[in-house]
Amino acid sequence: MVLIALLAGSVGGFLGITATGASIFNGANLVSSNSVIERAPDSVAGIAQRVLPSVVSISTSSVIGGGTGSGFVIDSDGFILTNNHVIDGAARSSGVIRVSLNNGAIYTAEVVGRDAPYDLAVLKIKASGLKALQFGDSDKIAVGDSVIAIGSPLGLSGTVTTGIISAKDRAVTAGDSNTESSYINALQTDAAINPGNSGGPLVDATGAVIGVNSAIASLGMDSQVGSIGLGFAIPINQARKTADQLIKNGVATYPVIGVTLDMNFTGSGAKITTTADKAILPGSPAQVAGLRGGDIITSFEGKTINGAEELIVAVRAKNVGDRVTLTYKRDGVSKTTTLTLTAAKK
Repeated sequence: MVLIALLAGSVGGFLGITATGASIFNGANLVSSNSVIERAPDSVAGIAQRVLPSVVSISTSSVIGGGTGSGFVIDSDGFILTNNHVIDGAARSSGVIRVSLNNGAIYTAEVVGRDAPYDLAVLKIKASGLKALQFGDSDKIAVGDSVIAIGSPLGLSGTVTTGIISAKDRAVTAGDSNTESSYINALQTDAAINPGNSGGPLVDATGAVIGVNSAIASLGMDSQVGSIGLGFAIPINQARKTADQLIKNGVATYPVIGVTLDMNFTGSGAKITTTADKAILPGSPAQVAGLRGGDIITSFEGKTINGAEELIVAVRAKNVGDRVTLTYKRDGVSKTTTLTLTAAKK
């Protein structure tokens, strides 16, 4: 109450003085600045200015509803990369997908290909001469590196937020009741990411894209939906590989070892289910290596496996044909084997 009174008093005194017509500056000269702010090319403003023309807003409409998201140009002839979950509803129900460029131009897009396991999709619009983003190397990004997220959170196109890489190789599960779950070997960032950022680029300090913003963590159904500093992006090295496959073939492949995991197992490691007819795929790398139902995989390529999700993303981060080493426990005894990854059957 004291502060309010003082402020009101100050305003009243000011008004009293000006009401008399007396000058409160008493002959002071007011000078306007004509200086121009110099923004370095590697500043956040400089990077945003270069990247924004390549970032798009995506809206969908169909008989099962609509939604919004983000994407970015990966080829000047109109190819756009986004998340599968952004366009899944429209793609499944013959809906309409619209792409809005940063300059305000709007196009109807067609789906070139999409892949639920990696949560990626490539769209095509009838436009040419677009500015495509430069690809970075997500394997070389380090925890603590500065990053910028750009997209259309809550439909607010051209939104720029900054942060750092908080962690790498996070096993993140995305998807909902209508789509196949996606397992992402994600980059974690504290750059503010909100609903609608999905599919937008995460760029490094040079403006090169190093991730596709895909998911955020929340505190539960009763908590506020929005950024809590835990955002996740698909590493661009994986996204680029999948996008190339989608453009060339319309579909993408991913590597498997050929087992069914017990997703309800609460112990340490990834347990192969004990269901006899589902545990090991006939002719799979796992069968060739001698794995059995009930085996618990504890390490993959020297990395400790704490759960089924970690094993899935570790395998999918590899390539078909890669030869890998894993350690597993059977009846309490640890064993190590090597196997060659094969492509999952669609």
